[in-house]
Amino acid sequence: MMYRGFGYGYGGGGLGMLLFGVLVFIAVVLLVVWLVRMASGHHAPGGAVPPSQPAGHDEAVAIAKRRLASGEITAEQYGEIIRTLGA
Repeated sequence: MMYRGFGYGYGGGGLGMLLFGVLVFIAVVLLVVWLVRMASGHHAPGGAVPPSQPAGHDEAVAIAKRRLASGEITAEQYGEIIRTLGA
């Protein structure tokens, strides 16, 4: 009489363990890639391109508008500031 416990007699136990190990390895690799991308700032959905204007651009335009409105600068100076900022 032979003993047939759980997991014996199917003939694929080793193959199943191998496939499970490969899946765990792939999951770990994907997790590491995701963590590296999050840490480096590449976490925009769909690989979106970051804005081309530097931070503070809107504030600089607002300051130029206020200075124009208060008479501190002329319209020509305002136009030059806007061209320089690339707005």
